[in-house]
Formats: sequence, C-alpha cells, structure tokens
Amino acid sequence: MKLIVSSPLPTEPVSSAPARSRTRTSLMFAAFWHTFRRDVMVTFREFVPFLVQVLVQPVSLLLVFGRVLPGMGTMQQLYPSSFLPAVIALTIFIASLLGITLTLMLDLDYGREIDDRLLAPMPVSLVAVEKVVFSAFRSLIAGGIIFLLAHWILGSGYQVRGDSVPLLIAVMVLYALSSAALGLVIGAALPTDKIYMLFSLILSATIYTGCVYYTWNSLNSFKAFQIITLFNPLTYAAEGLRDAMIPYTNGQAFVTLPIVWALVGLGASFIICMTIGIKVFLKRVIS
Repeated sequence: MKLIVSSPLPTEPVSSAPARSRTRTSLMFAAFWHTFRRDVMVTFREFVPFLVQVLVQPVSLLLVFGRVLPGMGTMQQLYPSSFLPAVIALTIFIASLLGITLTLMLDLDYGREIDDRLLAPMPVSLVAVEKVVFSAFRSLIAGGIIFLLAHWILGSGYQVRGDSVPLLIAVMVLYALSSAALGLVIGAALPTDKIYMLFSLILSATIYTGCVYYTWNSLNSFKAFQIITLFNPLTYAAEGLRDAMIPYTNGQAFVTLPIVWALVGLGASFIICMTIGIKVFLKRVIS
C-alpha cells in the first residue's frame, strides 16, 4: 500500500498582502480626491449662482441690522460688532446645508447620480464623507467672503480681534463640518417631495433659536428658551465666533458662552450628526 503525500498548495508570499493593502488604500484615497476635485471644479464653474444662493440673506442682514438700523438710531452702535460673528456662522450654516441637502435629495430620488459615485473604488461610507467634506469646504469659502463684504458694508462698525485667529478658524471649520453632517442627515432622510420642510421648518427653527439676533447671555431672564438654544449647533458657532472676534472694551472681554463649551458643543454635534448621517445614507443607497 502506497502512501500518497499531496504536495502543498502554493502559498502567497507574506509580503504581498501588505502591498495589496497599500495599493487598495492609495486607490481609495485617489478616488476620494478626484471626486472632491470634480465637485470643486463644478462649484467654481458656477461660482456666481453659488454666491447668489448663499450670500443674499447674510448680506441683507448685515446691511439692515448692521448699517441701516444703527444709523437711524434704533439700535446701539455696538450691535454690528456682536452681530457680525453670528452672520458669519449663519452663512456657513446656509452654505453647508444647501450644498449637500438639495443635491443629495435629488441624487437619491430622481437623478440617481449617486449611483455613479457608488461605482468608484472606495467604500460607500466614504462617498458620504466626501460630500460632507466638500460641503464644509464650500461653506468656508462663503464665510471668508463675508469678512470682505462686512468691511465694506459696516465701515466703522467692523471690529474684529486679530489675536485669536487660530480659535476663529477652529470654530469655523468645526461648524462647517457639523452643518454639513446635519445636511447629510436631512438629505438622506427626506424625499424630494418633502423639500418644503427644509425651508419652512428646519431652516427657520435653526436661525431663530441659534443666537443670531441676540447673544446667549442676554437670555438670562428667559431660562427655558436659553436652554432650548443649547440644542442648536448654531448657538455654539455664533457664541464661539463672538468670543474669537469681538475686541475687548475697556480691558473687558465680551461676555459669551464659555469657549470650551462652544468647542465641545460643535464637536459633539459633528460626531452625532455624522454617525446618524452615514447610517441613514447607507440604508438609503443600499436598499
């Protein structure tokens, strides 16, 4: 009786597995970068409609509440300096929300352009991340333009500190990502025929409870409403930008929500919205 010994199967060199993993990772990030670059090119190709979409309301607010009413004596002259940070936060919110919500609602319903992105060699969740990153980038451009326009509109009412630029940038970037993540949740959850809810409910509720027209500290006598504003990320952005932008008066800092809480609130809102948004997005596109 002969004992038959089978020859061992050819094994793959151990070194090829890490090489394949690196190749897959580089391919994935290349797909992410090219998708992001395509979105940026489309935005700059339609730059004027983009500016009209995101800047009309903030510029109108600056003109009326920052220049016209204080010039008429119906508002304090100090109001423009405390109103400007809130307008910048509002600009970031509008640009982030509209930059991802409307396109995502259309892509998931009628256009189904999202299917082309899903064919890219990267995980489905990374498609959602790219949309959030691009929308945040788009909103930061809009927020930066407001700085230039505010100098022209407000004149002597334009007062910005120059010693806290890193904090200013941190708050803007955090809120841009947070707003874009919120837009991912809304755009993936709402069908196109419910688009009216975006403007009539979500946009209005966010603006009027986000400490745009008033400061958080001024609500001390309205404790219930003051607590409600803490559930709105726009509150943390507006107060954080006030802390970073408003100059000292007679050696005293402008009273705002503590900057630590503003940063924690923005970070928490980004993590929560991003986690929910990716789950809703995956459920929508895979089903």
